[in-house]
Amino acid sequence: MAEKLKVTLVKSPIGAIPKHRATVKALGLTKMHKTVELPNNDAVKGMVAQVCHLVKVEEV
Repeated sequence: MAEKLKVTLVKSPIGAIPKHRATVKALGLTKMHKTVELPNNDAVKGMVAQVCHLVKVEEV
């Protein structure tokens, strides 16, 4: 299993519900097509699963 996840914001959270907008912000994604590397743990995977329609995920 990979140690890190590369998460990229591919869809704007403007029309999303406030809880999903807050999750995107907590992941460190502030602008479209910004990519962040996050640890591959259960907390991050749960956050990514909640906003899977807004982000693209790759294992590093």
